[in-house]
Amino acid sequence: MAEAYTPVALSPIRKVIAARMEEAARTIPHFRASADIEVDALMGLRSEVCRQRPDQLSLNDFLIKACAGALLETPEINIQWGGTEIRRYSSADISIVTALAGGGLSTPIIRDADSKSIWEIAREVRELGARAARNALRTDEIFGGSFSISNLGMHGVDQFDAIINAPQCAILAIGRAARQVLVSQEGAPRIATVLRATLSVDHRALDGTVAAAFLAAFRRGVEQPQCLLREW
Repeated sequence: MAEAYTPVALSPIRKVIAARMEEAARTIPHFRASADIEVDALMGLRSEVCRQRPDQLSLNDFLIKACAGALLETPEINIQWGGTEIRRYSSADISIVTALAGGGLSTPIIRDADSKSIWEIAREVRELGARAARNALRTDEIFGGSFSISNLGMHGVDQFDAIINAPQCAILAIGRAARQVLVSQEGAPRIATVLRATLSVDHRALDGTVAAAFLAAFRRGVEQPQCLLREW
């Protein structure tokens, strides 16, 4: 009887991803914390900015900037695990999990995202993404970093858990922004656009209070987004 499947050989990049994910899942004690965040103000600001300055700015570019600010507010999470030490970074070097057309993932890094404008971040994301698609990134552009973001919102995913990109100690998984009916503190219903952000954290290095502080800082940056344009 013929087997009812077609064997597909693992590509070199899939073998590397498999080994890294297996090791991370086996050796890092993950815990997760989630927050629902309203993005209407951020989407309105993005539309206003794009009308006044017609650059290609995605919602994700603003989220990266908000994340960079949150990392500076909670430097305890802007770290790498060093085995016998924790390496705390003074700048937000954010790895952006990027899907490759032929299968697999890449993690190009936006260095010093905290000191860059929205437009600089957007340009780097596009340039690094294009070079990742051509397998043309340098080693220092994909290894290292102090934190990671994985955004599947544009693919219609509401929520997911991401595996930490070692030796980093946290990764933020972002779902889609969707309209929801919320209830105000006074009990009145209202409609808002909400996304769910889920933070995976290395419990060897960090505890729940730090995760909560980071998500609170990230929420402030997203829900009060004018602070993201201080350099404009």
